[in-house]
Amino acid sequence: MCGIVAYNGQGKFLLDTLLNGLRRLEYRGYDSAGIAVYTTKGVYTQKAVGKVLKLEQALEKHPPSHIGSIGIAHTRWATHGAPTIKNAHPQVSFDKKIYVVHNGIIENYKVLKSKLEKTGIKFTSETDTEVIAQLISFLYHGDLRKAVMEAVSMLTGAFALAIISLDEPDRLIGVKMASPLVVGVKQNEVIMASDVSAIIDRTKNVIFLEDGEIIDIKGGSYEIIGFDNVYKKKDISHIDWNIEDASKEGFAHYLLKEIMEQPQAVTDSIRGRIVSSSADVKFGGLIDIIPQLKNINRVVLLGIGTTYFAAKLGELYFNSLANTVANSVLSSEFRYSKNKLDGNTWVIAISQSGETADTIAAINEAKRQGALVTGIVNVVGSTVSRITKAGVYNHIGPEISVASTKAFTSQSVILLLHAILLGRQEGLSFSEANKILEAVKLLPNYIKDLLQRREEIKQIAEKIYKYQSVLYIGRQLNYPIAQEGALKMKELAYIHAEGLSGGELKHGPIALIDKKMPVIALATNDNISEKMMGNISEIKARGGTVIAINNVNSPVDLNFTFKTEISYLLQPLLNNIVLQLIAYYTAQLRGTDIDRPRNLAKSVTVE
Repeated sequence: MCGIVAYNGQGKFLLDTLLNGLRRLEYRGYDSAGIAVYTTKGVYTQKAVGKVLKLEQALEKHPPSHIGSIGIAHTRWATHGAPTIKNAHPQVSFDKKIYVVHNGIIENYKVLKSKLEKTGIKFTSETDTEVIAQLISFLYHGDLRKAVMEAVSMLTGAFALAIISLDEPDRLIGVKMASPLVVGVKQNEVIMASDVSAIIDRTKNVIFLEDGEIIDIKGGSYEIIGFDNVYKKKDISHIDWNIEDASKEGFAHYLLKEIMEQPQAVTDSIRGRIVSSSADVKFGGLIDIIPQLKNINRVVLLGIGTTYFAAKLGELYFNSLANTVANSVLSSEFRYSKNKLDGNTWVIAISQSGETADTIAAINEAKRQGALVTGIVNVVGSTVSRITKAGVYNHIGPEISVASTKAFTSQSVILLLHAILLGRQEGLSFSEANKILEAVKLLPNYIKDLLQRREEIKQIAEKIYKYQSVLYIGRQLNYPIAQEGALKMKELAYIHAEGLSGGELKHGPIALIDKKMPVIALATNDNISEKMMGNISEIKARGGTVIAINNVNSPVDLNFTFKTEISYLLQPLLNNIVLQLIAYYTAQLRGTDIDRPRNLAKSVTVE
């Protein structure tokens, strides 16, 4: 982990392509960076601990001369071994002939390492990646592709690889297995990267490699081969967004830009999908599976992190509108639990990147059991979009900040539409569905109005940024919103936070309440608002500080009130945007790295 860029093309573009690609992958999270390029004097390498800027500075001090046309580069997020120069990628074989960058984890590296050490090979790093370089070198007899093919047959785990050999200066090999690798193609140039953001300034024409595929690139042309040595003919896809879409556009952080993009994100998520005349929903990506929905008697929603809280909200939407049992499940736990699925179970997998390893593993298990599996993803051509039977794209443009904001809102709205789609087949009336869908159409305007009040929300952050812990409470639809709000506070501001159901308080957590524990209460005026008022009173009676996010005034220390007639099903999404802004401004006041929080990666491609 966490970002690969590799290039085979023209020497005048080599360094810029590699370094620009690494910069555009910084959002994924990393702790070191490195590069290896061909020169007429051999392979030049440079590594640095810290930001890509450190690598650039090292290159300026010791620039490569007589540069060739092929190179590999990497940003590493430490898994095996601390972030150090020796553990940074590229990893190099003992004979200095094989250079490898790797995303993923090699599960059997200790066994392979032990076998190689017995042959006299000495290892210099703590990484699992070095095993790959040493193994390829051990197997190499003049044909890099052949050595790579033999080596990958011995590897167990997840690996996206870019490989070069000192002895074959015109050759670059890429490998994909359970970790993303996309290939950009243009005349006399081929670029590989972990995602398209690192490619689209050079080309928008891309090939998405599948698991078990190798790309062999020579002189700007390529061949794709399966691990079974069968040649593949792959379609070229066209990316429909620009690099400008991934820029900050004058905002201080990508996160704030993406929060502010949410009115447009909702508009793009629902465009062409609401059929007003029949109060129904139409997803182009689900047309082929509509007949199967008539037999669905259970829905399982898979997610992890932020997407899990979207799944929990989706569970409540399905239970309320579709007359169908729905359960949200953490992707990481799904395949390790007993989940009795069959052809009448609809599994919906949610992933912003479409490369989340836990979710991909859960999808494969659900497919094995015969369930109908569809996806909700933002990245076109991603693994989740390819391995599910059908699916829906968010169409909200790139989300760069590690902490997800606009994707959560889009996922939640799309899940609500899924629930209505199934509900209309299960007895949801025209009038009820129509009322909800009309409210969904108005949601972007309500979000715009709310975002205009950012300065008021910042005042809440000014009240809490010095605290070390914060509780969030919500009930029913606001319960997963409380959990998501707490997650944002942890991710961005590094403040311990918990999201609870208000009903849980008396069953243990109320012991935490004192003057040092502020509580953010989601006090929406709904069918259980009186219960929430009772929970707030319990906190106040014990000296706790309560900040209420609500649409009716309540007797608390601080109210953020926004009066709206929007459906109770959508009010939680407005509440969540308030919580996003509270976390953002709190992090800003605490001086954290907002777009790249410590220890986190945007796309978690290993379990």
